[in-house]
Amino acid sequence: MTAAILITGGAQRLGLAIAEDLLQQEQRVIVSYRSKKPAVDDLAAKGAVVLQADFASQAGIVKLIDEVKGHATQLRAVIHNASDWDQEADTDDYNALFSKMMQVHANTPYQLNLAFKDLLQAYSDASGSSADIMHMTDYVQVKGSKKHIAYAASKAALHNLTLSFSALLAPKVKVNSIAPALVMFNEHDSQEYRAKALKKSLLEICPGAQEAVKAVNYLLSSDYVTGQTMHLDGGRHLK
Repeated sequence: MTAAILITGGAQRLGLAIAEDLLQQEQRVIVSYRSKKPAVDDLAAKGAVVLQADFASQAGIVKLIDEVKGHATQLRAVIHNASDWDQEADTDDYNALFSKMMQVHANTPYQLNLAFKDLLQAYSDASGSSADIMHMTDYVQVKGSKKHIAYAASKAALHNLTLSFSALLAPKVKVNSIAPALVMFNEHDSQEYRAKALKKSLLEICPGAQEAVKAVNYLLSSDYVTGQTMHLDGGRHLK
Protein backbone atom coordinates (compact mmCIF):
# COMPACT_ATOMS: atom_id res chain seq x y z
CA MET A 1 0.00 0.00 0.00
CA THR A 2 1.36 3.43 -0.97
CA ALA A 3 2.28 5.71 1.91
CA ALA A 4 -0.28 8.41 2.61
CA ILE A 5 -0.17 12.05 3.64
CA LEU A 6 -2.65 13.00 6.36
CA ILE A 7 -4.02 16.56 6.45
CA THR A 8 -6.26 17.52 9.36
CA GLY A 9 -8.84 20.20 8.66
CA GLY A 10 -8.26 19.71 4.95
CA ALA A 11 -11.67 20.69 3.59
CA GLN A 12 -11.30 24.47 3.56
CA ARG A 13 -8.87 27.35 3.07
CA LEU A 14 -5.18 26.45 3.45
CA GLY A 15 -5.81 22.78 4.16
CA LEU A 16 -7.95 22.40 1.06
CA ALA A 17 -5.37 24.09 -1.17
CA ILE A 18 -2.64 21.81 0.21
CA ALA A 19 -4.79 18.70 -0.26
CA GLU A 20 -5.69 19.60 -3.84
CA ASP A 21 -2.06 20.29 -4.72
CA LEU A 22 -0.88 16.96 -3.31
CA LEU A 23 -3.63 15.11 -5.15
CA GLN A 24 -2.49 16.77 -8.39
CA GLN A 25 0.96 15.36 -7.64
CA GLU A 26 -0.69 11.92 -7.41
CA GLN A 27 0.09 11.59 -3.73
CA ARG A 28 -2.17 9.40 -1.62
CA VAL A 29 -4.04 11.84 0.62
CA ILE A 30 -6.16 11.33 3.73
CA VAL A 31 -8.15 14.38 4.81
CA SER A 32 -9.98 14.87 8.09
CA TYR A 33 -12.85 17.33 8.32
CA ARG A 34 -15.09 18.45 11.17
CA SER A 35 -18.31 19.31 9.29
CA LYS A 36 -19.47 18.34 5.82
CA LYS A 37 -18.77 20.87 3.08
CA PRO A 38 -19.03 20.61 -0.72
CA ALA A 39 -15.24 20.36 -0.84
CA VAL A 40 -15.39 17.04 1.03
CA ASP A 41 -17.17 15.31 -1.84
CA ASP A 42 -14.90 17.05 -4.36
CA LEU A 43 -11.81 15.74 -2.58
CA ALA A 44 -13.25 12.23 -2.46
CA ALA A 45 -13.98 12.40 -6.19
CA LYS A 46 -10.36 13.35 -6.80
CA GLY A 47 -9.17 10.29 -4.88
CA ALA A 48 -8.70 11.46 -1.31
CA VAL A 49 -9.80 9.38 1.67
CA VAL A 50 -12.09 11.69 3.67
CA LEU A 51 -12.67 11.05 7.38
CA GLN A 52 -14.98 12.98 9.69
CA ALA A 53 -13.35 13.88 13.01
CA ASP A 54 -14.23 16.45 15.65
CA PHE A 55 -11.15 17.14 17.79
CA ALA A 56 -13.14 18.94 20.48
CA SER A 57 -13.52 15.55 22.18
CA GLN A 58 -11.12 12.74 23.03
CA ALA A 59 -13.46 10.35 21.24
CA GLY A 60 -12.93 12.29 18.02
CA ILE A 61 -9.15 11.96 18.30
CA VAL A 62 -9.31 8.22 19.02
CA LYS A 63 -11.74 7.70 16.14
CA LEU A 64 -9.42 9.37 13.65
CA ILE A 65 -6.39 7.42 14.87
CA ASP A 66 -8.20 4.13 14.41
CA GLU A 67 -9.55 5.05 10.99
CA VAL A 68 -6.23 6.31 9.65
CA LYS A 69 -4.53 3.11 10.77
CA GLY A 70 -7.21 1.21 8.88
CA HIS A 71 -6.30 3.06 5.68
CA ALA A 72 -2.50 3.30 5.90
CA THR A 73 0.44 1.24 7.10
CA GLN A 74 2.87 4.07 6.31
CA LEU A 75 2.54 7.85 6.53
CA ARG A 76 4.71 10.05 4.33
CA ALA A 77 3.62 13.11 6.30
CA VAL A 78 1.16 14.45 8.85
CA ILE A 79 0.09 18.05 8.32
CA HIS A 80 -1.71 19.48 11.35
CA ASN A 81 -3.96 22.15 9.88
CA ALA A 82 -7.20 21.77 11.89
CA SER A 83 -7.88 25.02 13.73
CA ASP A 84 -10.45 27.19 15.51
CA TRP A 85 -10.36 30.99 15.70
CA ASP A 86 -12.38 31.62 18.85
CA GLN A 87 -11.86 34.85 20.79
CA GLU A 88 -12.48 36.18 24.27
CA ALA A 89 -14.97 38.80 23.04
CA ASP A 90 -17.46 36.07 22.11
CA THR A 91 -17.70 34.37 25.52
CA ASP A 92 -17.36 34.81 29.27
CA ASP A 93 -16.55 31.13 29.80
CA TYR A 94 -12.81 31.58 29.59
CA ASN A 95 -12.04 28.16 31.01
CA ALA A 96 -13.98 26.48 28.21
CA LEU A 97 -12.38 28.74 25.61
CA PHE A 98 -8.83 28.04 26.77
CA SER A 99 -9.49 24.32 27.08
CA LYS A 100 -10.95 24.18 23.57
CA MET A 101 -8.04 26.05 21.99
CA MET A 102 -5.48 23.84 23.71
CA GLN A 103 -7.46 20.71 22.85
CA VAL A 104 -7.63 21.45 19.13
CA HIS A 105 -4.25 23.10 18.58
CA ALA A 106 -1.97 21.28 21.03
CA ASN A 107 -3.49 18.16 22.58
CA THR A 108 -4.71 16.75 19.26
CA PRO A 109 -1.37 17.09 17.41
CA TYR A 110 0.44 15.78 20.50
CA GLN A 111 -1.64 12.60 20.54
CA LEU A 112 -1.65 12.11 16.77
CA ASN A 113 2.14 12.45 16.54
CA LEU A 114 2.64 9.78 19.18
CA ALA A 115 -0.03 7.52 17.70
CA PHE A 116 1.41 7.75 14.18
CA LYS A 117 5.10 7.60 15.11
CA ASP A 118 5.41 4.00 13.93
CA LEU A 119 3.66 4.72 10.59
CA LEU A 120 5.98 7.66 9.92
CA GLN A 121 9.06 5.65 10.82
CA ALA A 122 7.84 2.76 8.65
CA TYR A 123 7.79 5.12 5.66
CA SER A 124 11.33 6.25 6.43
CA ASP A 125 12.55 2.66 6.76
CA ALA A 126 10.92 1.62 3.48
CA SER A 127 11.92 4.67 1.43
CA GLY A 128 15.27 5.57 2.91
CA SER A 129 14.03 9.16 3.23
CA SER A 130 12.69 11.17 6.15
CA ALA A 131 8.98 11.41 6.83
CA ASP A 132 7.49 14.75 7.87
CA ILE A 133 5.31 16.33 10.50
CA MET A 134 4.18 19.90 9.87
CA HIS A 135 2.41 22.03 12.46
CA MET A 136 0.42 24.92 11.03
CA THR A 137 0.97 27.49 13.75
CA ASP A 138 0.51 31.26 13.43
CA TYR A 139 2.37 34.57 13.39
CA VAL A 140 0.92 35.25 16.86
CA GLN A 141 2.85 32.33 18.40
CA VAL A 142 5.67 34.80 19.13
CA LYS A 143 3.88 38.15 19.38
CA GLY A 144 0.69 37.13 21.17
CA SER A 145 -2.73 38.64 20.51
CA LYS A 146 -4.84 40.88 22.74
CA LYS A 147 -8.04 39.78 20.94
CA HIS A 148 -7.27 36.04 20.67
CA ILE A 149 -5.32 35.33 23.86
CA ALA A 150 -6.18 31.65 24.28
CA TYR A 151 -5.76 31.03 20.56
CA ALA A 152 -2.29 32.61 20.53
CA ALA A 153 -1.22 30.65 23.61
CA SER A 154 -2.33 27.37 22.05
CA LYS A 155 -0.43 28.09 18.84
CA ALA A 156 2.67 28.85 20.90
CA ALA A 157 2.21 25.46 22.56
CA LEU A 158 1.97 23.85 19.14
CA HIS A 159 5.22 25.51 18.11
CA ASN A 160 6.87 24.12 21.25
CA LEU A 161 5.71 20.65 20.21
CA THR A 162 7.72 21.17 17.02
CA LEU A 163 10.88 21.52 19.08
CA SER A 164 10.19 18.47 21.24
CA PHE A 165 9.06 16.13 18.48
CA SER A 166 11.89 17.12 16.14
CA ALA A 167 14.31 15.92 18.81
CA LEU A 168 12.28 12.82 19.68
CA LEU A 169 11.70 11.56 16.15
CA ALA A 170 15.03 12.39 14.48
CA PRO A 171 16.57 11.23 12.23
CA LYS A 172 13.66 9.40 10.58
CA VAL A 173 11.05 12.15 10.88
CA LYS A 174 11.51 15.88 10.27
CA VAL A 175 9.22 18.13 12.30
CA ASN A 176 8.63 21.79 11.45
CA SER A 177 6.19 24.64 11.94
CA ILE A 178 4.61 26.79 9.22
CA ALA A 179 3.54 30.12 10.75
CA PRO A 180 1.36 32.27 8.48
CA ALA A 181 0.30 35.81 9.17
CA LEU A 182 -2.28 37.16 6.68
CA VAL A 183 -2.21 34.96 3.57
CA MET A 184 -5.95 34.83 2.76
CA PHE A 185 -8.88 37.20 3.18
CA ASN A 186 -12.41 36.08 3.99
CA GLU A 187 -15.12 36.86 1.46
CA HIS A 188 -16.91 39.17 3.92
CA ASP A 189 -13.82 41.27 4.72
CA SER A 190 -14.44 44.91 3.81
CA GLN A 191 -12.20 46.92 1.51
CA GLU A 192 -11.33 49.17 4.45
CA TYR A 193 -10.21 46.19 6.52
CA ARG A 194 -8.23 44.74 3.63
CA ALA A 195 -6.37 47.98 2.98
CA LYS A 196 -5.51 48.35 6.68
CA ALA A 197 -4.41 44.72 6.97
CA LEU A 198 -2.09 44.91 3.97
CA LYS A 199 -0.20 47.78 5.58
CA LYS A 200 0.84 45.51 8.47
CA SER A 201 3.53 43.74 6.42
CA LEU A 202 6.55 45.07 4.57
CA LEU A 203 5.46 43.47 1.29
CA GLU A 204 1.85 44.78 1.56
CA ILE A 205 0.28 41.84 -0.26
CA CYS A 206 -2.06 38.97 0.58
CA PRO A 207 -0.42 36.11 -1.34
CA GLY A 208 -3.19 33.50 -1.11
CA ALA A 209 -3.23 29.86 -0.08
CA GLN A 210 -0.51 28.96 -2.56
CA GLU A 211 2.07 30.47 -0.21
CA ALA A 212 1.30 27.69 2.29
CA VAL A 213 1.29 25.13 -0.53
CA LYS A 214 4.80 26.22 -1.52
CA ALA A 215 5.99 25.93 2.08
CA VAL A 216 4.61 22.40 2.39
CA ASN A 217 6.26 21.31 -0.86
CA TYR A 218 9.58 22.80 0.21
CA LEU A 219 9.55 20.93 3.52
CA LEU A 220 8.55 17.68 1.80
CA SER A 221 11.47 18.03 -0.60
CA SER A 222 14.03 19.16 1.98
CA ASP A 223 16.52 16.72 3.46
CA TYR A 224 18.03 18.99 6.10
CA VAL A 225 15.39 21.14 7.81
CA THR A 226 13.90 20.13 11.13
CA GLY A 227 12.85 21.89 14.33
CA GLN A 228 12.34 25.12 12.39
CA THR A 229 9.55 27.61 11.71
CA MET A 230 8.80 28.85 8.21
CA HIS A 231 7.42 32.37 8.74
CA LEU A 232 4.93 33.36 6.05
CA ASP A 233 4.47 36.94 7.20
CA GLY A 234 5.70 39.25 4.43
CA GLY A 235 8.14 40.87 6.83
CA ARG A 236 5.39 41.73 9.31
CA HIS A 237 7.71 41.03 12.22
CA LEU A 238 9.83 44.02 11.16
CA LYS A 239 7.01 46.60 11.08
